[in-house]
Amino acid sequence: MNFQEFFANYGLIILLVVLLGFMFWSSRRRMQKQKAEQEEKARSIIPGAEVLLQGGLYGTVVEYDAENLDQPALISFAPGVEVKVHSQAILRVVDPVAGFVTEDDFIEAEESEAEYIAGVADGEITSISDDQKRTAADDTHTSATDDKKPEA
Repeated sequence: MNFQEFFANYGLIILLVVLLGFMFWSSRRRMQKQKAEQEEKARSIIPGAEVLLQGGLYGTVVEYDAENLDQPALISFAPGVEVKVHSQAILRVVDPVAGFVTEDDFIEAEESEAEYIAGVADGEITSISDDQKRTAADDTHTSATDDKKPEA
């Protein structure tokens, strides 16, 4: 059996298997990308952020649970006008809250504060004013020694 006979008999089957494999790989990749985008959107939706709903309405998030997407979100359209919407009805964040600390930022700050406190307790870290005084003292000491040049 030569190559032409093999391709004539099994070529269509091989082509279909390759095409199905590509379609499976492509759809899986697209699903992973969409899931990552949804997780990013869920992290950026915080109380106080202005959002666009799928119906074309703009509102401000009052309450939103990123962990439980079955829980409705509470959106304020005007002072005193709050509406419950499905959490998936939020299309995108239009105006994120500036200066708002997310839970991840808060946990990271707590960890760095604990490291700072431990460093101060161990004596590895001193205060900024102590560092500035030490730097100023080193500068005056080096400038005083620089003035005394050895005679040749």
